[in-house]
Amino acid sequence: MDNDNRDLIYRIESSFNRMSKGQKLIAEYILNNYDKAAFMTASRLGEVVGVSESTVVRFANALNYDGYPKLQKALQEMIRNKLTTVQRIEMTSELEQSMVLKSVLKADMQNIRQTIEEINNDSFNDVVDKFLQAQHIYILGLRSASPLAQFMGYYLNFMFDNVKIVTSGVNDILEQLFHIGKGDLLVAISFPRYASRAVEAMKFSKEQGAHTVAITDSMLSPLTAYADHSLLARSDMVSFVDSLVAPLSLINALIVAIGQSRKDQISKSFQKLENIWEEYQVYVGKNKAKHSDKD
Repeated sequence: MDNDNRDLIYRIESSFNRMSKGQKLIAEYILNNYDKAAFMTASRLGEVVGVSESTVVRFANALNYDGYPKLQKALQEMIRNKLTTVQRIEMTSELEQSMVLKSVLKADMQNIRQTIEEINNDSFNDVVDKFLQAQHIYILGLRSASPLAQFMGYYLNFMFDNVKIVTSGVNDILEQLFHIGKGDLLVAISFPRYASRAVEAMKFSKEQGAHTVAITDSMLSPLTAYADHSLLARSDMVSFVDSLVAPLSLINALIVAIGQSRKDQISKSFQKLENIWEEYQVYVGKNKAKHSDKD
């Protein structure tokens, strides 16, 4: 259990004797059912425990959290990498069908807001420079992160001729990284539940002398242990589906920033591509040659 998780448990246990009867009921429930409590609203938690919503809010304040949402976030962080998909579904069973659309969209918006607030601009710019300097670029994404790697690699291939996309396939991951070495760049994309092979790939690439970049959700991610740079994007989920909206926005920003540094080369590449697209009627309609937003 990491330090943040121990801190939450410690707060509850060290404050227990000073709590009111109602607050103790909440504390006991959370300690025994933290996986369920993490996705309950304050009113729902109060209902299950048998106390008022205001008692739940006071409980959060007694633990020095700035309101119940902060306590709930701490609970979710504690369990997010341990939940199975079945548990994720069960945890959100309280969500009304009529609220699904708004809840998911609001969660994605919040993920982007937090990513903007927490992103390290210096690290971002350093990573852009590493792309421009790399002899070979490897973009790795496994399982649900695979589409992100494919998307990133698709655009980078318009700017560089040294990009390799590494995903699950016929060859083992480490076999696909066999030639990586000093002067090369590995970008590994992984979010809870983190793919163990992604961590192994980071470790292997680091040992081979490559520069390593992790695109992940938190400094608690196992990828960061082997990363020279870590770019963090929130991926807090509403259900069994991973939220990859903020990670995709971060990748978009990287592509744009890299593109600005290679304007001349990109212009030549796309001019040639426009001619190819038009000749082979890649896009539908009269303006097909003006579309560069692929299939």
